[in-house]
Amino acid sequence: MSEKTAAELQRIYEGRFASTKAYRNRVWQVVVKDFLQPRIGAEQTVLDLGCGYGEFINNVNCAKKFAMDLNPDAAQYLQADVTLIQQDCSDPWDLPNESLDVVFTSNFFEHLPTKDALAETLRHAMRALRPGGRLIAMGPNIRVLDRTYWDFWDHHIPISDRSLVEVLRFAGFGIEEVYPQFLPYSLVGAPQYPLWTVRAYLRFPVLWRIFGRQ
Repeated sequence: MSEKTAAELQRIYEGRFASTKAYRNRVWQVVVKDFLQPRIGAEQTVLDLGCGYGEFINNVNCAKKFAMDLNPDAAQYLQADVTLIQQDCSDPWDLPNESLDVVFTSNFFEHLPTKDALAETLRHAMRALRPGGRLIAMGPNIRVLDRTYWDFWDHHIPISDRSLVEVLRFAGFGIEEVYPQFLPYSLVGAPQYPLWTVRAYLRFPVLWRIFGRQ
C-alpha cells in the first residue's frame, strides 16, 4: 500500500464527508433495512468492498463481517465485529477461496485507477465467493449523469449500467437484477431530507426513474 495514496484518501474523504457523516449513516440504515437486507441472509459472511466509513457493513445483519479499504481512517469507524482488510483491492485478497457469501460495494468502482484494476478486483471477488454467492454493486451511472459524473476529482473510470454488466459477465458472474436508475447521485451538497422520505422513495420504483442517477 502506498502511504501517499492512503494520506490522499484521508484528505479527500474527510474534506468531502466530514459535515454529513451522521446523516449519511442514518440514510444507510434505512437503505440497508428496507432494500439490501432482504438480499442478505443473517447467517452469511459479507465483505464490504471500499467500505469507507462503514455505513453499510456496520448496519447489515449477517454472521461474519469483513471490510476492505485503503483509507486508514476506516478502522476508527468500523464496529468491533468487522474485520478490516486494509489493502489495494486489485492485489490478491487475503481471504480463502469460496469464503464469502456476499461482496457488497457502493460508489467505489469508478474510483479505481484503471479498467484493468477493476477487472482484477472482480477476479478476486469471484475467487472468494462461494458457489451461488452474490456481488451487489451500486455506483453512479454515466449514461444518465453525463458531465456531472466528473464533478468528483477521484472518479477515474467511466461506468454505465451496461458496461458494468458486460465486465461482470467477462469475470464469470451471472446477472440477477439491474436497476439503471436507483438512488440519487450523491449526498454531497444535497439537502438532508427527513428519513421518512427516504423510506417512501425506496417503496416507489417509479421515483427511481425520475431521480435515480446510480
